[in-house]
Amino acid sequence: MGGLEATEELVELCRINKDTYVLDVGCGAGATPCYIAKRYGCRVVGVDVSEKMIDWSNKRARRESVEDRVEFRVADAQNVAFEDALFDVVIGESVITFIEEKQRAVSEYVRVVKPDGYVGLNEETLIKAPLPAELIQYVKRTWDIESEIPTSDGWVRLLQGAGLRDLVVRPYEFSARRESSQIKRYGFEDYWRMLYRTLSISVRSPAFRSYMKETRYLPKNLFEYLGYGIYVGRK
Repeated sequence: MGGLEATEELVELCRINKDTYVLDVGCGAGATPCYIAKRYGCRVVGVDVSEKMIDWSNKRARRESVEDRVEFRVADAQNVAFEDALFDVVIGESVITFIEEKQRAVSEYVRVVKPDGYVGLNEETLIKAPLPAELIQYVKRTWDIESEIPTSDGWVRLLQGAGLRDLVVRPYEFSARRESSQIKRYGFEDYWRMLYRTLSISVRSPAFRSYMKETRYLPKNLFEYLGYGIYVGRK
């Protein structure tokens, strides 16, 4: 959540520059690693649990001519399979929200960052608790979020529990303007590709059409409860 503006804020708080070695956990289709490498000229590693996403990430890196500065691997957020104290910065965007053992994941991020390095998260956040039962069912069904979504205090406890200090905590409510900045991250070509794929699946799959019909309307009060937050700490 928060679009490219949230990513730029996260990058700034983690003090990424041309000399920074960055790990992006849960990189998806590689948009953030490629953006960071292109803008700052630094080395970035992106990991994702999905082999298909890693394939897309490599294609994106070649298309954006940053393949000499970006590397992608298949790995899980709870076991990123790198040596201790390797990276200057570890970031993750909308990843730990989906993980049941959140403390384990945050601790893994901290393990692979150097002393005095930064860990930065952009994660879904409850801005009003508790989440009503009907909204819990909606986020489970629509976004596949099975685990509990923390409040900003909950995220702080996770970062402190992993030994991070000098915390920066910035919770946000949903903003359509900030979300629209996502277009600058992916570009119209990618949005056209996503739209084409959605339409193609809809034609072939009655189950997918039923899912889209069921989830096309957001509950009116969802964003009274659900926002996101940027959380940064130093090892």
